[in-house]
Formats: sequence, structure tokens, C-alpha cells
Amino acid sequence: MTSPRALENITVLDLSRVVAGPFSGSILGDLGANVIKIETPGKGDDARAYAPHVNGESAYYANLNRNKRGITLNLKHPKGKQIFCDLVKKADVVLENYRPGVMDRLGLGYDTLKNINPQIVYAALSGFGSYGPYSQRPGYDIISQAMGGLMSITGQKGDMPTRAGCAMGDILGGLNLTVGILAALQARQTLGHGQRVDVSLVDSVVSSLENAFIRYFHNRHIPERNGNAYMAIAPYNSYRAKDGYVIIACGNQHLYEKLCNDVLNMPEMITDERFTTIPLRVKNNDIQTAYIERWTTQRTVKEIVEIVLGNGIPAAPIYDIGQIVEDEHIAGAREMFIDVTHPVIGPMKVNGNPIKLLDTMPEVRCPAPTLGQHNQEILHEMLGMTEADVQALAAEGVL
Repeated sequence: MTSPRALENITVLDLSRVVAGPFSGSILGDLGANVIKIETPGKGDDARAYAPHVNGESAYYANLNRNKRGITLNLKHPKGKQIFCDLVKKADVVLENYRPGVMDRLGLGYDTLKNINPQIVYAALSGFGSYGPYSQRPGYDIISQAMGGLMSITGQKGDMPTRAGCAMGDILGGLNLTVGILAALQARQTLGHGQRVDVSLVDSVVSSLENAFIRYFHNRHIPERNGNAYMAIAPYNSYRAKDGYVIIACGNQHLYEKLCNDVLNMPEMITDERFTTIPLRVKNNDIQTAYIERWTTQRTVKEIVEIVLGNGIPAAPIYDIGQIVEDEHIAGAREMFIDVTHPVIGPMKVNGNPIKLLDTMPEVRCPAPTLGQHNQEILHEMLGMTEADVQALAAEGVL
């Protein structure tokens, strides 16, 4: 066990649901924050309904909400609002991903909460942000990928725009929200007060496409879908092997010449007028790919990776999920999958944390909470409520 933990002095009230907000909360929890998940009584986070389910509990939800304790609270009930405000007095961060304006209509927006606790960092994540013409539009991951441009450049040549195979907009949004929270916590030391953090899923996707926009601003060229090829460098692509596909990535002229001379035994490609510069290789990438695949298709993925890496050139297999979870580096040394025991699901694995602070290493200390699991514990610990108090509030529909 790591002690002290990087964020052990930070308390987070996590009102968020589904993916992006809960992902941010889980990162903060992994880093040691006291994260309190606040859910609607009887229903909870929408993700509790998402497959797969084990013993009636969502493993999807359990992965995104590890390292949190959970309470239920009806924010539409006057007593529920008061309890929330009392918790805010003792918290550092409020994290929410409602549509802009929802918390204000509840009487619990930032302008209200900062008067209760001037130090509070109010972190809000939404589809389009809290201001601008689209601020009231609903936002989901697929919408952010569509309007942020990711789908327009993803897919094979001539195919329809394609969503990335995971909720990339949500993950980018959650990461940016985490960065914003940490920056705002640091800024309290100089400002003397907290502030509002406003992150948009669409903004997060747009910022991830930096090179596509730079090319457009340079020559007004609209990037096209180009499979796994890269529009700035070549050869930097996936190539067919005997038993699958392999990545070879020549990021500069030196690596390209080593590939031609030492691996492919095709030195003529160095002086071929179609391939002499990076822009020419990008332009004639399909032609060059055919030459490279004359060599790769005669070998297995394992053979290619060993030969190319052995010559100091970046290469990699294209893993499927099953190969990743068995990999000695990713799953083993880097601990990207962690065993936990959930009170209902039982033994399960959750994703590890990619942020390695070597003196305060992140760790998964507890599984995700069942709905309202820590009502008594948290309300007694933070507000001094007795068991009878909690039972009375539950009977009134507050919890």
C-alpha cells in the first residue's frame, strides 16, 4: 500500500453518470482522493443498467466506479439539497456531467455552491460546454466523435465515416476534466479560492485532431479516410503478414533507409524518385505498401516484429483484446488490469491506471459501491448523523 497517497487530502463529490465523468472520478480515486459517488435513490447511475451483468450487478459500472464510496441522495427534496450543501462545505471538488443549467435549476449551481464553500472546485463536463450556441444540445460520445471530426478521418478509403472502436470522446473528456480539476486545485493556492472547470466532449475530440487542422489551415485540404496510413509520414502503416497484420513505423529518413537496406534488402527504394522524401512517400504510399508487403506477406507477425525491432526500427503486432490481457508488459509489469473483489459480483478485473507516480503509486483500494452502500458510513463520518437519522431520511425518500 502506498502512503501517503497523492490526493489523499482531497474530497470529491461525484454526481456524474455513465462514462466520462465517472472515468475522471475513478482516476482521482486511484490517486488517493476520497471520492463519494452520489446517485439517485432507487435508480442510480444509468450505467448500472449496462451489460455485462454478473449476479445482477453491472461490471461496466463497477469498472468505472472503483475507488469510490457511494450514497444515494434525492437532490429534488429540500432535505436532500441541504445534505448536499452540508457535504459541499467539507469537500474540495464537485464533479457533474448534467446538461448545462440543470444544477442551477436545482438551486445547486456553482454560484450557489461557491457561497457555501469559496474553495470548491466545480468541475462540469457536457457535450458542448456551458456556453456557445450549442450549449443546450445533448451530448454523447458518438456525437462528439461526429462533430469533433474523429469519425470523418476514421475508416478505410472510400468507406463511410466510422466511430472509433471505444468511447474515445468520453475518455478524452474525462481526461481533460481531470487535468482541469488538478489545475484548479493548484490554482487555489495562488487565487485563494476555487473556480469552475468547464469541459466539452466535442472540444476534447477537436483538440485531439491537432495535425488534421494544421494541414487544413496550411492548404485548405480536407483530410480523407486513409485506413491505418498516416497523412504526415510514410512508411508508417499496417502491413499484411502471413498470419495477420503488423505495424512498421519509420518516423524519419534514417529509419526509412535502415528499413530499405537492412530489412527489406531493397536499397533501390531509397533513390526511387517516388520515395525520396517524406511528402513523396505519403503521396505514393499505396505503391510503396505493395513493395513492402512483398516482404511482409512471406513472414509471420512474430518474425516481422523480431526482425524489424532487431534493426532498431519501431514495429509492433496488432493485438486483439485477448492478447493484451496476457501480455507480460502491459498486463504484467505495467499492471493495467487489477483484481478486485466486488461485494455482489465477486472476483473481477478492472482497468489499471496509466498514470504512474513512482513515489505515490495509484492503486485500486476498493471496488465500486452498490447503490447507497455507504449512506450510513459517510453521513455519520461527515455530518455526524446517527443510524436512526439515516433510516428516517430513507423513509422520507431523501436517500
